[in-house]
Amino acid sequence: MRICYLFGLMALALALAAPASADGIIIIEPPPDVQLRLDQALTIKYHHVDINIKDQVATTHVDQVFKNDNPWAAEGTYIFPLPEGAAVSDFVMWADGQPVRGQILEAEAARTIYNDIVRRMKDPALLEYVGRRALKASVFPIPPGGERRIELEYSQVLPAEGGLVHYTYPLSTERFSKEPLEDLLLKAEIESQVPIKAVYSSSHDVSVDRKDDYHARLGLEQTHVLPDKDFDLYYTVSLEKIGLNLLSYKEPHQDGFFLLLAAPNLEVNRSEVVAKDLLLVLDTSGSMDGEKLDQAKLAADFILLHLNPQDRFGIVAFSTNTRAFSPGLSPESQAGNGREFVDRMEAMGSTDINRALLEAVGIADKERPTTLIFLTDGLPTEGVTDAGQILSNVEEAPKNVRIFCFGVGDDVDTDLLDQLSTDHGGTSTYVRPDQKIDEEVSAFYAKVSNPVLSDADVDFGNISTDQLFPQRMPDIFAGSQAILVGRYREGGPAQAVLSGTVNGEKRSFVYPDVYFRKEGGDSFIPRLWATRAVGYYLTQIRLKGERQEWIDTIVGLSTRYGIITPYTSFLIEEKDIFTEQGREQITEGVQQEMAREADMPSYGAGAVQKAAFQGALSAAPSAPALANFTFQSDEGTETVKVSDIVKYAGSKTFVLRNETWMDTEYNGQETKKVKFLSQEYFDLISGNPDLGTYFALGSKVIAVYKDVAYEVET
Repeated sequence: MRICYLFGLMALALALAAPASADGIIIIEPPPDVQLRLDQALTIKYHHVDINIKDQVATTHVDQVFKNDNPWAAEGTYIFPLPEGAAVSDFVMWADGQPVRGQILEAEAARTIYNDIVRRMKDPALLEYVGRRALKASVFPIPPGGERRIELEYSQVLPAEGGLVHYTYPLSTERFSKEPLEDLLLKAEIESQVPIKAVYSSSHDVSVDRKDDYHARLGLEQTHVLPDKDFDLYYTVSLEKIGLNLLSYKEPHQDGFFLLLAAPNLEVNRSEVVAKDLLLVLDTSGSMDGEKLDQAKLAADFILLHLNPQDRFGIVAFSTNTRAFSPGLSPESQAGNGREFVDRMEAMGSTDINRALLEAVGIADKERPTTLIFLTDGLPTEGVTDAGQILSNVEEAPKNVRIFCFGVGDDVDTDLLDQLSTDHGGTSTYVRPDQKIDEEVSAFYAKVSNPVLSDADVDFGNISTDQLFPQRMPDIFAGSQAILVGRYREGGPAQAVLSGTVNGEKRSFVYPDVYFRKEGGDSFIPRLWATRAVGYYLTQIRLKGERQEWIDTIVGLSTRYGIITPYTSFLIEEKDIFTEQGREQITEGVQQEMAREADMPSYGAGAVQKAAFQGALSAAPSAPALANFTFQSDEGTETVKVSDIVKYAGSKTFVLRNETWMDTEYNGQETKKVKFLSQEYFDLISGNPDLGTYFALGSKVIAVYKDVAYEVET
């Protein structure tokens, strides 16, 4: 179980940039001598999606081309599972220059089509669409190597629940393409008469461009992709200065999960921006000479150029000694002189981190929010060099000082930087050799340059919440959004109170119509919560040492929610995760691996990759998708396509064992057996659409649903 952190980090990076896909599927009728499966049909050459949402009315235009790579002519049926409430305004399939029109099937008729295809192909993959209406059209013969272009447009009114608007595009059907998509382009425009606050995708990492409070543009462009999940977009609208919205999910007889989005206006009055102090602590030791120092100067220049008029700043350059711009904090009007001071910096000498940090926090004003940006590329080599002593010395820094660390390269003490940022309400960022310091620091500062609520906290009154990640509410900044996830016990209506400090004064914002679901909801939230929880506990173990309860938690969450980490390869290996004895053996193995790595240094490429990986998990904006995973076994380096062994369905995780997709909630209890493709099988799905999502995984499935373990068998 000696997992390579490099590939674990790569897997997470791929997952956080998970691609989208296209919409419909062509079910072809093969020649009599050809046995066809859904995933052996046609290839999607390209797919373009244009989404326009104006005051909650969404119009979606789809343009895609199917290509027949088979050696025989293909004809059949085109099916598009329609989103709820969608009205098709245009559909054209082009065949030899002539348009072919389609028909709308209501949910019951669509279910009959889905079931019939499943029976004929003995492939249950379409069952997850049971309960949806569909658009259907006949596909005239496509010759070998031929193509069919399809254009589709539909509109729908998106309901706003407490100011939260949710849009879904059925992308997951594209996994049925024979080959990866050559080209995918998805664009979305949002326009609202009410100010837009948060813009959030729970499924994909999309670029978001905001020109003002009433418009947002999203983009996603991928090539050679084969995705497996729908595109989900949430945005919030509110007349409040700070919009607050809550999504939740709860299974019967279990604690629920919630996701809180808090976002202010994009543009705020200067009077609404919290006056802050900024401390720049920059490493100018000899190892920073050349491009690293040049980039650090560019980053500092950007920050000083973008101070607000009421801000103050301080600069401490350090190597063997320290050199400060001034003995105290300087007003924004002195930023030009500060830039000249930065420009004259030279790299030489050793690295006295302790002295630099103490000098910087020593000039901090206890009455104003303070952001300390600490940038270094090395280990402490001068003065106090013991990391524990440095942390102890800085511990007395004013509580209003947030320390944000930037580690440049591989020769940084990750434990020191992470503990500094953790202890003082900040974050750590690791700038890899192929990244630019100025871009990373500038992008960070752009997000935190305009605080509107510091020392933020949220209270839900009669709703009991716990297990929050991050463990305290982040500060609120103009133009960005704060994300908080956690657990709750009993659902119901609640009043949320968001409190904090604005320019030294206590402020509270009241939201009377928050609702925690009593059952059901947004099924992506549990996995997002588990992702952040695993990242938090991995970091705690690295910084504070092993605790059995933390290891047990990591193993339990990784198993239940399919969170793949360098310690949890047991999900993709033939490990017994379904018995108490098997779990104990897995936990013991994880503990041994962590103990082995605890003896490794906290610096170097491996340590930096580990810290960056865990930090990405802790702050993940969405749950990572499954990607290829590489690890070291007794036979050498092995690469596993995780999606062939682990799959997500709703809030559940399934792993492949003995040709059966097994729900990780299954604990060996007696199962209710259901014959694959029997009438009972289809009746169950018809009455319980959630089961359709689980049974769609394959012809052999064990799924726990409402305390019953159903076993589909052939």
